[in-house]
Amino acid sequence: MRSADWFGGNTKDSYLHRAWMRRGNPDSTLTGKRPQIAILNTASDLAPCNMHLNEVAQSVKNGIWEAGGVPYNLPMVSLGESNVRPTAMLWRNMVAMAAEEMIRANPVDGVVLLGGCDKTIPALLMGASSVNLPAIVISGGPMLNGTFKGKLLGCGTGVWKFSEEVRAGKMSQEDFYNSEKSMIRSKGHCNTMGTASTMSSMAELLGMSLPGLAGVPAPDSRLLQGAHESGVRIVEMVEENLKPSDIMTKGAFHNAIVALGAIGGSTNAVVHLLAMAGRLGVDLSLDDFDRIGSHIPLLVNLQPAGEFLMEDLFRAGGLTAVMKEVERHLDRTAITVTGKPYVDSIQNAEIFDEIVIKKYDAPLQPEAGIAVLRGNIAPDGAVIKPAAASKELLVHTGKAVIFESIEDFHARIDDPNLDVDENSVLVLRGCGPKGYPGMPEVSNMALPKKLLEKGIVDLVRICDGRMSGTAFGTVVLHVSPEGALGGPLAKLQNGDVIELNVPARTLNVKISDAELAARTPSAAMVAALADSDRGWERLYIDHVEQSHLGADLDFLRGASGSKTPRE
Repeated sequence: MRSADWFGGNTKDSYLHRAWMRRGNPDSTLTGKRPQIAILNTASDLAPCNMHLNEVAQSVKNGIWEAGGVPYNLPMVSLGESNVRPTAMLWRNMVAMAAEEMIRANPVDGVVLLGGCDKTIPALLMGASSVNLPAIVISGGPMLNGTFKGKLLGCGTGVWKFSEEVRAGKMSQEDFYNSEKSMIRSKGHCNTMGTASTMSSMAELLGMSLPGLAGVPAPDSRLLQGAHESGVRIVEMVEENLKPSDIMTKGAFHNAIVALGAIGGSTNAVVHLLAMAGRLGVDLSLDDFDRIGSHIPLLVNLQPAGEFLMEDLFRAGGLTAVMKEVERHLDRTAITVTGKPYVDSIQNAEIFDEIVIKKYDAPLQPEAGIAVLRGNIAPDGAVIKPAAASKELLVHTGKAVIFESIEDFHARIDDPNLDVDENSVLVLRGCGPKGYPGMPEVSNMALPKKLLEKGIVDLVRICDGRMSGTAFGTVVLHVSPEGALGGPLAKLQNGDVIELNVPARTLNVKISDAELAARTPSAAMVAALADSDRGWERLYIDHVEQSHLGADLDFLRGASGSKTPRE
């Protein structure tokens, strides 16, 4: 055991390590022969989606003890998506770094990763991948369905719709306030197919969770049962030396991308999967998402692309039933934490409600995976989620209305004199990894009030930032290079004709290459790089990579291993 480097032998150092850790545990726990398991626990009262993870951790501990291991709770930095400003994405890499360093620094042989809210699962997986000790993921699970006035109310998705209705004068402030009290019914993360549900699903398809555990609702007792079983399994994984690099292969990422299309998952999965692949040395690019996933049919009828919520998906057969339908597209060699191929785990899966989970030959949409766009606006790529877009806008030409920052957008979007109509293309820049910093979820810009009042419900929108997985609309995201780097996005001008053609995978401004090259970036973009001279923000700005590479820090790509540090 790796932990024997601390607890084994009879030296002064081993004496001290054992003495400080006894605390009433039996002698057998500190012989250096029983697996020492850290539970990286992102429970926090300020991260609402993760508040219940201490309860989950106790079930994990019980399973570890049962299997002969020794469990340790290791609190980890938690990121409450709904609370942390300016954006939780600013600290995803910090959590990944903290997880990596604390795993390596401590006398542990394996790790259990407890997350829920959007950034916690990817951050923990990034950190654990870099150390490459045996690891297993448990997601805290989605909350129960919300309802308002007898209709399903999706966490996150409802607020995008209701806030626009209030601005359009179609919903009262009183109803808006009352819906707020109806949205969050229980513990757990968002109950739509937002980023949290997506990343829980991605963890399972990457092979890092017990098959069937993703999507179990947070209040469901079967989550605790799965947590106990995961505790048992991590001890076995240590004994088998089954590591993340053995599981998260190119085939596993292939399967995750297939799942992303079938479930209508969040575009945020793109930057997270790219970052994880970078830690593992897996050759994954933005183009793989289009090549593998763009033609996968959308089978899950969940908000924001459909009508139901995660509790409905679970009762309808869950993620395994969905993946059984797209089995023909899966890599059959990819294994899971069980040590067996993922495809073996879905053979007995069934669909129990074909309104919620569609059959392969009768999908919600025939092709709904992430589409990757390129052109003179985004030479390094941009993404769009066709499943959440308006079909009539997937091929569109319109004049650009430019906003230099989110503050500029808020100040002018409802100006009655704003030169905008239903054919306009809203362009928001200065929101990329370096420019904001942190690449916030601001790309799904609210529509101008004067257009809402006319009944317009969608416009083409373009941004170098991200969009909430719970949101919808025809929004082009992750434009790379970002505006703050002075690339083509920074050179667009009001009135430029923008041409979006999703079937052709193109995004262009209709001017010559020579004219675009001759333009200088806007003055606002020249000054857009965030001005910070201290702390994590300074380190992040100096070293964060662009979105098409996963927005990780340049010096964190690759692995550092689990070698025991110096005394």
